[in-house]
Amino acid sequence: QVQLVESGGGLVQAGGSLRLSCAASGGTFSSAAMGWFRQTPGKEREFVAAINWSGGRTGFADPVKGRFTISRDNAKNTVWLQMNSLKPEDTAVYYCAAHLRGSGLFTRPADFSSWGQGTQVTVSS
Repeated sequence: QVQLVESGGGLVQAGGSLRLSCAASGGTFSSAAMGWFRQTPGKEREFVAAINWSGGRTGFADPVKGRFTISRDNAKNTVWLQMNSLKPEDTAVYYCAAHLRGSGLFTRPADFSSWGQGTQVTVSS
């Protein structure tokens, strides 16, 4: 298992930007596919973005395409989610997650075995 800690959430006005960080420890981060998910009260956790172990492949949910980017630095055991042009509907708790085996992109919560505690993002209108 790998331990994940998210940071960087907060309150931002619509149109603004935030960068979330996810720091990993205790496992083989460099071989893990990573994902970002978000969840609002009463709704299921939904996929936001994913990146493969090398950073050479990325994927995004349709609502965030063109606004969010995902990146990683395996030397720093960190993955980031850059969120631009934020909208009130982006308000959620954001979680990072690790898939420790497999070389592709993964988008289902069930594909991930390690999760962070989440960080709140609130976008005001």
